Amino acid sequence: MNVFRILGDISHLLAIIILLVPVPEAAPSQGISGKSQILFALVFTTRYLDLFTTFISVYNTVMKVIFLLCAYVTVYMIYVKFRKTFDSENDSFRLEFLLVPVTGLSFLENHSFTPLEILWTFSIYLESVAILPQLFMISKTGEAETITTHYLFFLGLYRALYIANWIWRYHTENFYDQIAVVSGVVQTIFYCDFFYLYVTKVLKGKKLSLPLPV
Repeated sequence: MNVFRILGDISHLLAIIILLVPVPEAAPSQGISGKSQILFALVFTTRYLDLFTTFISVYNTVMKVIFLLCAYVTVYMIYVKFRKTFDSENDSFRLEFLLVPVTGLSFLENHSFTPLEILWTFSIYLESVAILPQLFMISKTGEAETITTHYLFFLGLYRALYIANWIWRYHTENFYDQIAVVSGVVQTIFYCDFFYLYVTKVLKGKKLSLPLPV
């Protein structure tokens, strides 16, 4: 395992913790897309089914369990414990626009036509677009809460670090997974504008705002 993967996992975990840690003190579901969190929970569920069939390492197993638990706790917090602060009106992205094409693509383009492999492929494709409901929500409201901006930054950083991880593995192990790499690059592209706004506004103490759609 290389440093880029470890840093990527840490960044990913920090993104999730940012959503969960303020829960006792504030209303963290405000500004957070519950639909994106549902998609991420679905991503982890379909990707980590190998927990029951394959053991790779203690680190690998522990991280998978943590991500699964955190994903479902986040969904619970948004839709149950803090449902009164959840902005369902603006979290209006239609998930079928993502789930239908992703499902079809996972059957058409995969490494092998087996249930676990198709579900793993589905999780990779879905993760690449799972953030879209959150970005759609921000564009609809015209601004993002501080918690949301930090969450998105670390989530985007995780994807960028994983690209570095794949480059490292290609040069050191001659490993290349086209499905994972292409999907990861697509996902990172979605964060590019946000990274610019984060550096130029949020890090300077300004609230991230976007022009409202016409």
